[in-house]
Amino acid sequence: MAKSRNQSLLELLIQVNREVAAALDLRTVLQRLLFAAIQNVGGERGSIVVLDDNSKPVDATIVYGQSFHEHTTKQLRETVDRGLAGWVVKNREAALIPDTSKDERWLQRPDDARDKSGPKSAICVPLLARDRLVGVLTLVHSTPNAFTTKHLELMQAIADQASIAVLNAQLFGQSQKAHQRYRELFAESIDPIFITDLEGKIIEANREAVKISGFQNNDLHKMSIDQLHEVNWNKTGMEFENLAGENECTYESVLHGSDSRKTPIEVYARRVDFEDAESIQWTLRNITERKELDSLREDLMAMIYHDLRSPLGNIVSSLDVLDGMIGTDEAIRSILNIAVNSTDRIQRLVNSLLDINRFESGQTVATQKAINPQGLITNAVKDVMPSATGRHQTIETQIVEPLPDIWVDEDMLRRVLINLLENAIKFSKTETKIIISAQRDHESVRFSVQDNGLGIPSSEHKRIFDKFARIKGKDKPSGLGIGLAFCRLAVQAHGGKIWVESEEGKGSKFIFTLPVISK
Repeated sequence: MAKSRNQSLLELLIQVNREVAAALDLRTVLQRLLFAAIQNVGGERGSIVVLDDNSKPVDATIVYGQSFHEHTTKQLRETVDRGLAGWVVKNREAALIPDTSKDERWLQRPDDARDKSGPKSAICVPLLARDRLVGVLTLVHSTPNAFTTKHLELMQAIADQASIAVLNAQLFGQSQKAHQRYRELFAESIDPIFITDLEGKIIEANREAVKISGFQNNDLHKMSIDQLHEVNWNKTGMEFENLAGENECTYESVLHGSDSRKTPIEVYARRVDFEDAESIQWTLRNITERKELDSLREDLMAMIYHDLRSPLGNIVSSLDVLDGMIGTDEAIRSILNIAVNSTDRIQRLVNSLLDINRFESGQTVATQKAINPQGLITNAVKDVMPSATGRHQTIETQIVEPLPDIWVDEDMLRRVLINLLENAIKFSKTETKIIISAQRDHESVRFSVQDNGLGIPSSEHKRIFDKFARIKGKDKPSGLGIGLAFCRLAVQAHGGKIWVESEEGKGSKFIFTLPVISK
């Protein structure tokens, strides 16, 4: 008899599993599960309430006889908060109520009055999948004591079998919504987006991608991504291996349109799951306007340092002549010194702009010789001393001797030190001390300039070395954003490194290293 009963139970569970496993849509799974429970356990009505991770009701299926009944969010919340389902959710265990009129766990409704449908019997079991409460299943019989512990065991067996199906249906639904949302964002994006397989073959393109490329969708599906733009293989890897996992890369390139038009773009590439397949997403940003602005800046810079150099040279020559003509009149000599210092600063700016242009075009340092760092520091401090004195600041030199010679362009490295010192003077408060230091660091000489300014946010530590980059803020001194860009390019052109160590409110220390002369 026991064997027959166990066999019947097994057959029932197989049937339930077959019913619910054949569907992935959550609503279909719930309906099939509820009908299977009513058919095999008994009862006139039943419900399944689906819960989220916080045990809040998110969906439900309610059956009266052979008909489905609509429900409201308020009804679901009331059932889980106050009814038998709420008790099961809270305690995570099944409940059997032989007589609903005698159990306080049952939420009494007007229909439960004795002159209407009257007392009933009910069973409620939790749906637990991998220790996660995904819902509660309730069956109600119109007659008290209609359900027994055997019915409760049967209900629990059905719930155990079906809970995984409910969880999978939930996850499938969430996945479908995520895919749909991605599709909507993909289609409506203002940036061109291409999706390729892991070999670079285009499998999808959004509206903007079709527009900017000029190709039709069916033509794009016959192409690979490297036919559309110049892929930076150093960034992506020859077989896109650099984009494995959560890696991503960004670079500038040129898009080749169907009409042979070339469009400057910024490319952002990363791995994504597209239509359940591992793919690569290529987001392209049209940077034509930015490139045109960069070109205008370059033209402006070219005009400045070409058109200014000739008249500036004449001014310098004239000041040299005046220096020999002026006698000992201190007032006139003071005015002349101001003019000389100002023209020196203009000359350094023009030469720095010229050097930036040369370095960015791929040229190297033209003139180098063996120089002792101590002499460079001494001359640089001498050049900026009038500015520091005017702000009642002192400059302290800290040199750990002996310093080995370095192979550099003397004028260029002097301008690097002057730029860093002038920044320190400009950004430090009056009556403070600025420290410039140098010491040997293995096979390099390490220079540093420490100020007492407001400091630099960590997010800006790299950006401040870019051309035209400036730290925003009403208390920040203005500038062209040229000085640190020149310093970076000049130091790197000499085989060195430059960086900043700074915290907001604690000043900044600019550090760079230059290799010593090999013997």
